Amino acid sequence: QGQLVESGGGLVQAGGSLRLSCAVPGSIFGISVMGWYRQAPGKQRDMVATITTGFSTNYPDSVKGRFTISRDNAKNTVYLEMNSLKPEDTGVYYCNARRVNLPVYNFWGQGTQVTVSS
Repeated sequence: QGQLVESGGGLVQAGGSLRLSCAVPGSIFGISVMGWYRQAPGKQRDMVATITTGFSTNYPDSVKGRFTISRDNAKNTVYLEMNSLKPEDTGVYYCNARRVNLPVYNFWGQGTQVTVSS
């Protein structure tokens, strides 16, 4: 039920772009807050973007203006468009689906590696 499948990671030069995708089970997509999180080696996992069921978005200052999260309800997919990438954007990117009202859940994908070379 909570299987999230990410794709789209890879190696890119600084200043380049990548688009990540996350396929979400239809049974939960429409009722979930979706998010992308990043974990660099030796560091904690941090939020880079979230989008609510009402399409409200939130970003930390570190990616604001460069990253865009979107969701396609027809395809049960959430995207992360990343532009002007920097070496510090390197990390494993995880897709997240969560809900704080019943039914409560917090699902993670397996992660996809993004490496930005300088």
